[in-house]
Amino acid sequence: MPAFIVKYVRVVDALSTRFGRIAMYLIFLMIGTLLLDAVTRNVLNIPLFWCVELAQFTLAAYYIMGGAYSMQLDSHVRMDLVYDHLSDRNKARIDSFTAIFLVVYLVVLLIGSISSTIYSIETNQRLFSMWNPSVVPIKIIMVFGIVLMLLQAVSTMFKDIAKARGMELS
Repeated sequence: MPAFIVKYVRVVDALSTRFGRIAMYLIFLMIGTLLLDAVTRNVLNIPLFWCVELAQFTLAAYYIMGGAYSMQLDSHVRMDLVYDHLSDRNKARIDSFTAIFLVVYLVVLLIGSISSTIYSIETNQRLFSMWNPSVVPIKIIMVFGIVLMLLQAVSTMFKDIAKARGMELS
């Protein structure tokens, strides 16, 4: 494989690892937020209206930011009816082919998320709730996560192409 592809794979894998590991810690923020909500509502009888929505935003950031890392580790959910019985090179061939569809899907998703984010910024879009939070931060995180996932999908496709050719790209 050309040197720029090897460099691309290394850089994108490092980014996915870094942001994926950061995203893993968001689960503790979500647990803490929900614990605070439970204690203030049930023990102190002071309901905090923002806790559940903040937990929902945190969960969304958690899975959006963790998607690329999950793909890099090959720990995503897959239907292994026939695939599991194939050789590693044939798996790589199939993965290379299906990666094209994933990349197209992610590009369409990215276009829609950018459009949605621009709309949210222009209109100062907020949720209709008692807390009334802005959705702009989570939409920006969504765009970033989709870009990271797209970069990782291309990186994984390069690794699969190399593996299908009998080379190893890491």
